[in-house]
Amino acid sequence: MARIRIPSTVVILLITVQTGFLLFMYARYSSFMSHSEEKPSQVHILILSSWRSGSSFVGQLFSQHPSVFYLMEPAWHVWVKMYQNSASVLHMAVRDLVRSVFLCDMSVFDAYMPRKKNLSDLFQWAVSRALCSVPACDSFQRTDITSEMACKTLCGRYPFSKVEEACKTYSHVVIKEVRFFDLKVLYPLLTDPSLNLKIIHLVRDPRAVVKSREELAKALARDNGIVLNTNGTKVDDSKYKVMQEVCRSHVQIYETATLKPPNFLKDRYLMIRFEDLVRDPLAEISEMYKFAELSLTPMLKSWIYNITHGEGPGKKKEAFKITSRDAVSVSQAWRNVLPFQKIKKVQEVCKGALNMLGYQMVDSEKEQRDLSLDLVLPRRQNQFSWSSFNPKQ
Repeated sequence: MARIRIPSTVVILLITVQTGFLLFMYARYSSFMSHSEEKPSQVHILILSSWRSGSSFVGQLFSQHPSVFYLMEPAWHVWVKMYQNSASVLHMAVRDLVRSVFLCDMSVFDAYMPRKKNLSDLFQWAVSRALCSVPACDSFQRTDITSEMACKTLCGRYPFSKVEEACKTYSHVVIKEVRFFDLKVLYPLLTDPSLNLKIIHLVRDPRAVVKSREELAKALARDNGIVLNTNGTKVDDSKYKVMQEVCRSHVQIYETATLKPPNFLKDRYLMIRFEDLVRDPLAEISEMYKFAELSLTPMLKSWIYNITHGEGPGKKKEAFKITSRDAVSVSQAWRNVLPFQKIKKVQEVCKGALNMLGYQMVDSEKEQRDLSLDLVLPRRQNQFSWSSFNPKQ
C-alpha cells in the first residue's frame, strides 16, 4: 500500500494555522468570560445583625447617604405572614426576598402585602431617605437629611410602585436585616453574577443587647417564638434561650467568614462592633464607607456628630427611633442597670461569643459597676484580614 508523504513545510503550516485558530478562540473565550464576569452597575450591601444591636443606627448611616437606596428589615413581612414556621425554614424565603430587593424587583412583596398598597404599607418605610425624596416622594431632595416623622406626614400616600422606580436610580442598594442566622444561607447571593454583594456584620456586647431586649420584651415576643420554633406561640426570653441562639449565630457567621472562608468571600465581609462605632464614629464609619465604596460628605459628618453627641440614653418610647443621644453612655448603660445575677447568666449562655468578639467578662458586681474597667478588648490583628483595607492597630 502506497504511503502519502506530506512535506514538512505543509505540516508546519497546518500546525501554525491550527495554533493560530486555537489562540483566536481562546482570546474570544477570554473576552467573553471577562465581559460576563463584570460587576453589576449597582453595589449591594447587607447589614447583617440581630435585634437591639444598634443596627437601626448603622442603617441610618447608610440611608441618609444621597447615593443609597435603603430598606430596613424587609423580611419582617415574611415572618409576619409565615410566623408559624421556624427561622431556619424561613431562611430560603427571606433570602429570595432580599435578592429581589437588591435587584429592585419589588413584585416579591405581592405575596406578603395587599394588592392595592402605598409606600406606607412597607415596614419601616419612613426611615428610608430614598423613599422620602425624589423620585419616590416630591417633598425632599436626595441631599436632604430626612426625619421619620416628617416623611410619614408628607409621603405615605405615594404609590408603592415608587419603591421600585426609586431603587433603580441609585448606585447602592443597602438592606439591614436581623433574620439570618447562618452565613452559608447567603452563599447563593454571594456567588450570584447579577449581584455585587458585600456584608457588614454588626455585633454588640450580648449583655447590652439583653438590657435593651428586656425593655421591649412584648415587641419581640413573636420573633422569639419563630427563633425558638414554637409553632406561632409568642414567648418571652426570661431564660435567654433566644439570646443563646443569637450569640451562637454571631459565632457561626464570624467563624465561617474568617476561618478558611471560600474565595468568593474575600474582600466582601466586614465585622463591626457597636462599641467601637460609638467611641470613634467618624473613623469607623469611614471604614464602612470605604468598604461599601461610598464617600463621606460634609453634611453627613455634621449629622453623624450631632446624632451621637446628644444628652442621655434616649427615651423608652424612642427605642425603635434614631434620635440624638449620648452614644457611649448608651453602650455602657447595662453596667448600671442589670443585676449581676442576670449578667452571670448571659455570660454563661454567650461565653463563646464574648470571647470571640472581644468582650471581657466580669467576675463580680464590683467589676461590673467599675466603669474605669474597659470591657471592650482591642481588636485582634487577624480579626479583619478579610476586609478590603488595612485594619487599625
